[in-house]
Amino acid sequence: MQKIITHLWFDNQAEEAARYYVSVFKNSKVLNVSRYGKAGAKVSGRPAGSVMTVIFVLDGQQFIALNGGPHFKFSEAISLLVNCTTQAEVDELWEKLSAGGEPGPCGWLKDKYGLSWQLVPTMLMDLMQDPKESEKVMDALLQMQKLDIAALERAAGK
Repeated sequence: MQKIITHLWFDNQAEEAARYYVSVFKNSKVLNVSRYGKAGAKVSGRPAGSVMTVIFVLDGQQFIALNGGPHFKFSEAISLLVNCTTQAEVDELWEKLSAGGEPGPCGWLKDKYGLSWQLVPTMLMDLMQDPKESEKVMDALLQMQKLDIAALERAAGK
């Protein structure tokens, strides 16, 4: 069992969001959907029988989504960072996760549920190692929304 599990609070879209996320990432699946019983429904204000939690796996990492009501919203204070090995992977995930959401600067976006994601090419850390190159790479990165590996490499003089 995974020791630390990311817990995501939704108003009432936990199952919809979980099924969407597993459709975006390879090696992903919904493991369990639990429903509110009478006691939980009374405390939560949710209808008995409605979805309470969804346990799902995204590329080997487990998450729990809760239908907890409108009390809390996602913010940019937390995001899910996805290491991408190719531009094709960056492009595919950007297209899927930003659909109905909101693109942001520097590889960040909010999906249609308001959850923040960072799509980061794995080679970026290598480009940031040399102090001379890193400033140029950072200047280029700050001009981007979706990150462009070739442009970042050009900025580094590669």
